[in-house]
Amino acid sequence: MKISKELMKGSTVILILTLLNRKDMYGYEMTKEMETHTDGVFTLKEGTLYPILHTLESDQLVEAYWHEKDGRKRKYYRITKSGQDELSLKTKEWTLFRSTVDRVIEEGGRI
Repeated sequence: MKISKELMKGSTVILILTLLNRKDMYGYEMTKEMETHTDGVFTLKEGTLYPILHTLESDQLVEAYWHEKDGRKRKYYRITKSGQDELSLKTKEWTLFRSTVDRVIEEGGRI
């Protein structure tokens, strides 16, 4: 089943911050991690990922740095302290949102 772009749009920041909270990553690595951890349900295209990373960087929630490994120079991203604080807030917000939606859905239309 494909997830609507509107649903994805509301969750990409928390997903990216969560991945970067686990470890520093470069862009392609993030897209692969996302696909792997979601069994292919969530896919991030470069045209979606990099504008979000640039916004997170300008908001000082992530920072970028260059690292050379196996002769390849890649731009890595890491979460900042502010990014961890934002992730904590977004996680609480997501938990409330998810539980509220679940309650309505589980009511089975008895609203």
